[in-house]
Amino acid sequence: MVLKAFFPTCCASADSGLLVGRWVPEQSSAVVLAVVHFPFIPIQVKELLAQVHQAGHVGLAVLGTWCHRRQGAEERLGPFLEGLGAIFSHEPWLQLCRERTSGLWSCKATCQQGPARVKDQVMLVFYDQRQVLLSQLHPPAALPDRQAGDAAASAEGLAAVFDTVARSEALFRSDRFDEGPVRLSHWQSEGVEASILAELAKRASGPVCRLLACLLSLISAASACRVFKLRPLSFIWSKLAVCGQLGHRLEQLELVFSTQKAEKPAQLMRKANVLVSVLLDVALGLALLSWLHGKDRIGQLAEALVPVADHVAEALRHLLQWLMGAPAGLKMNRALDQVLGRFFLYHLHLWISYVHLLSPFIEHILWHVGLSACLGLTVALSTLSDIIALLTFHIYCFYVYGARLYCLKICGLSSLWRLFRGKKWNVLRQRVDSCSYDLDQLFIGTLLFTVLLFLLPTTALYYLVFTLLRLLVVAMQGLIHLLVDLVNSLPLYSLGLRLCRPYRLAAGVKFRVLEHEAGRPLRLLMQINPLPYGRVVHAYRLPSCGCHPTHSWGSLCRKLFFGELIYPWRQRGDKQD
Repeated sequence: MVLKAFFPTCCASADSGLLVGRWVPEQSSAVVLAVVHFPFIPIQVKELLAQVHQAGHVGLAVLGTWCHRRQGAEERLGPFLEGLGAIFSHEPWLQLCRERTSGLWSCKATCQQGPARVKDQVMLVFYDQRQVLLSQLHPPAALPDRQAGDAAASAEGLAAVFDTVARSEALFRSDRFDEGPVRLSHWQSEGVEASILAELAKRASGPVCRLLACLLSLISAASACRVFKLRPLSFIWSKLAVCGQLGHRLEQLELVFSTQKAEKPAQLMRKANVLVSVLLDVALGLALLSWLHGKDRIGQLAEALVPVADHVAEALRHLLQWLMGAPAGLKMNRALDQVLGRFFLYHLHLWISYVHLLSPFIEHILWHVGLSACLGLTVALSTLSDIIALLTFHIYCFYVYGARLYCLKICGLSSLWRLFRGKKWNVLRQRVDSCSYDLDQLFIGTLLFTVLLFLLPTTALYYLVFTLLRLLVVAMQGLIHLLVDLVNSLPLYSLGLRLCRPYRLAAGVKFRVLEHEAGRPLRLLMQINPLPYGRVVHAYRLPSCGCHPTHSWGSLCRKLFFGELIYPWRQRGDKQD
């Protein structure tokens, strides 16, 4: 079996010393983490490894020796380095050496009984320690069955390397400026990365988060009061999109300002994604608010709203008058046509009168509604969706009236059709059973079936027209809800990491051959493959409060055909009418 030695590129020019790392027997791999330099005391090295094991729960050991022959005096270190195997016993014992003149490397592994593997059986893999430490390895995508076994074995080996480096972070806290008893070489040997502003932000974030968490908990407790669960308030809260978005924003802020420390990288990434999403949402909302209050645009919108409502009402009036005549040359039932047309015209007259009654207050209403953009663009868009729903309430009423009347006739025709076939609907067993009818029942059923059948085209035409208008309004609200869902669920922080630091989100690794010569170990360079953008969105997509479709296209068409009401905003588990 080939022995794989993972060696950090930052230690390639380090002075001679001991190789400290972890041995993975399942993969026959040695993960080198640092080089301990002379002079040192063996007991102090062992204490350092014990401290790292206690901090990161990873078993580290002295794997072997490192000899960098840059000076002639270091050539005499060979016998001394070989004798260190008796003090730090480990099998196999690695002896890694780099020649003085060029990049010629030699590596061998020995045991107490003798050489365990010849030189051409040792594979030396170089890796960037900083990138591996900061990256997060994701599981591979689904592969065919014939490749699943090899992919799983490879993923386990890579996961062991990434996990070893991540858990050994306590080993990298010392640099060459420390006056500790053990001098190390690793990726932070030239100085630990730090920032005064970052440290001040960390210290100030604790009290700020605790204060905001208390305020958010009070708001959450007030919103959960029993007063808001009464029938009118709970009904309004469940139907208005802005209320759902405000509840979702409250959950986002509670997650961001939570004092509980994120234990896993996925939880930390989710917090960062939510924070960036909220900041971007608020910034876009403030930009929208600035645009609305500039050049008196709210007044212009208020002045244009009533004429637009009048134009829509006039278009609906012409549509109803067209339906009351002979639409497209169709022969309608004149009595029912006149009744339905006058009923809808009266309803339209009530609605336009209501709009004109509110016209003096529209500018003030829009001004206060525009302030909702301070809470974010999604809150403003949800408010816009509710405004569209209120302004098109008469279209919704037309749709409900037409759908109920059409559904009543469809149900009556289907029930009478079963009567002709000698069957009836069994309510208890929820099935169609045979039944015998007398002559009077068949005669009355025939009359009712004839009446409903000849009145059906008139009702179906009104239902078709108002359903199309309703679907147009629903499509407009659906586009707004999709935009809200996009802002709420898009993992912007993860996408920014993928764009600026692609190694932070690793999908796997690739190897580049550095040296492959006879008599020398195979040297490879391990490079991180970034996660594709599609998998980044799929892996870190945030939950959203938007209403997702609960019906397939087939069930939607079936409901439309039978006249059942369509509520696109309904969530799963809601009671349907």
